[in-house]
Amino acid sequence: MISYLAGKLLLKKDKFIIIDVAQVGYKVFLSHKSLLSLPKIGEDIKLFTYHNIKEEASDLYGFFQYEELDFFEMLMDIRGVGPKAALEISAVGPLEKIKDRVLSQDENVFAGIPGIGSKKAMSIILELTGKIKMLPGRKGSADPAEDALAQLGFTKQQAKEALREVSTTLPMEERIKMALKSLGK
Repeated sequence: MISYLAGKLLLKKDKFIIIDVAQVGYKVFLSHKSLLSLPKIGEDIKLFTYHNIKEEASDLYGFFQYEELDFFEMLMDIRGVGPKAALEISAVGPLEKIKDRVLSQDENVFAGIPGIGSKKAMSIILELTGKIKMLPGRKGSADPAEDALAQLGFTKQQAKEALREVSTTLPMEERIKMALKSLGK
């Protein structure tokens, strides 16, 4: 598997580049966002890559940051998300913002990505939510009651709004019960 390339940028096209690594040219697909931030032709470039091997093709997908590659691989595990869609999704914005928007169930996070409508976006969000919550170092909110409501399936926004009406001096369990009553109306 090819996981990393460092060489000279040889060619730029609309969806891919060619990198010269020791006089071997590698065709690497990049997101639209990454294509906009490429160095000039002939300059050095370093990319983390995902080597997608199929019966009829062997493609490389490139990322400037390892975290983007990691997120791309997480997206590739979702049924119905292919490498081209995963590439564009992984480059929607800063990774932490994407993760926060996914956790808050914001179906507009993938707006403008070809082939992903609201139904597909919600499907992706549902599958990603569990995976993101299991990532090491993932922080919850400052309010444990809000986290508990999110674990019950409510969005962060719903939890915040419900807890706004509840006194912070009450024990956490009471706050959650009162917020659940408010959410149940």
